[in-house]
Amino acid sequence: MDSTTVLLTAAAVLAAAVLAGAVAVLVRLVRTRRELRRAGLPTGPRWVFWGAILYLVLPADLLPDPVYLDDIGVLLLALRSMRGSSGRAPSPASSRRPGRQPAGDYAP
Repeated sequence: MDSTTVLLTAAAVLAAAVLAGAVAVLVRLVRTRRELRRAGLPTGPRWVFWGAILYLVLPADLLPDPVYLDDIGVLLLALRSMRGSSGRAPSPASSRRPGRQPAGDYAP
C-alpha cells in the first residue's frame, strides 16, 4: 500500500470511531430524557434537547463533519443541562468549606 491509501484508511477509521462516540452520546441523551420524563422530573427546556439533535444532524457545523468533536460537545452540554434541571441542585451548606461559618454581618 502506498502512503496515501494508509492515510485515507486511518482517517476513515478515526472518523468512524468519533462518529460512533457521537451516536453513543446521542443515545445517552435520549435515554436520559426518557428516564427523566418517566420519573416525572423536569427535563429542562425543550429547545436544548431538540437543538442538540438538530446540531448533530444538520450539515452546518463549527468544524467540518468528519470531525464530530463539536457535535459531541453540544450533546454533552445538553445532557448536563437536562441532568442539572432535574432538581438535584447542591445545597448552600455543601458548597462551604468544612469548619467555616457563613458571614452574617453583611448588609443586603
